[in-house]
Amino acid sequence: MRETPRSQETAGDTGVERPQLPFGRAFAHTAGASGSGTPHRSDGRPPQTPRGVRHTDPVGRPGTTPPVPWRPTSLSPRGDSSWSSRGPAWIRAFALCAVLFALITWQAAAGGPLRSADERLELFLAGLGPQPLTQFLSDLGSMPVALPVVAAAIGYALWRGQRAQALVATLTMAAVPALVIPLKMWIDRPGPLTDATGYYPSGHTATAMVAYGGAALLLAPYAGRSRTVPVAVLLTLGTGTGLLLRGYHWPLDVLGSLALCGMLLLLLELAPRAVLEQDRRGTGSRGRTGSRGRE
Repeated sequence: MRETPRSQETAGDTGVERPQLPFGRAFAHTAGASGSGTPHRSDGRPPQTPRGVRHTDPVGRPGTTPPVPWRPTSLSPRGDSSWSSRGPAWIRAFALCAVLFALITWQAAAGGPLRSADERLELFLAGLGPQPLTQFLSDLGSMPVALPVVAAAIGYALWRGQRAQALVATLTMAAVPALVIPLKMWIDRPGPLTDATGYYPSGHTATAMVAYGGAALLLAPYAGRSRTVPVAVLLTLGTGTGLLLRGYHWPLDVLGSLALCGMLLLLLELAPRAVLEQDRRGTGSRGRTGSRGRE
């Protein structure tokens, strides 16, 4: 039913008058001068936060996200870290280790200029330092010393429920001989003070780096990276230093193992996060499917 428009009242018409606004009172949002409905300040200036300048929330909607107690402010599953933030740095580190390992292996196998400088440096370093200390440092990379350390860390991780981390650490440690032994046979480089071959890459350095580095990553959630990682770095560098001063390996043997095992430790750090994130996504999708089914 269409309404009939009311006729405009004149100044002399009687009726209830509209209440008058108090003089001098400012309103932040009133209609524009032409009745367009555009909000403006009482002093004629534009609003303090124009619509086009408003910041968007993580989803892209204008405005800011209100602090909701049950809603995390970060879209990352872990809250403080995600692949989008750490992915590029991880890729750069892995690529750097791969390039260094390829370059060092090529020089050790082909006998390039790096190998000549490497041999001269080792002949100068061999025999320096007190023998008991250098022997102790080189023994840090032996299986009887390094394996119990990583085994204890794996057992502690299993006890704390970190099954994925413990499994990946075990596989990474098992990958050391699977990678090092074929490389030794292929490069077939002789040792510094012996006619025996098969010294590239250094097995003691690889064992120390993966064992102590893997233990540091497993214990980092409880003891902190600032404590575990420096200890692992010192033990690995100590092993390499002892091997050089005792004349057991060339410097390129040690550097090649460091680059190779750097890639292994990067995989060790990434794989458990990927497994846990996949499990979290699977659990979330199953929960949503179950809730829809109950509806």
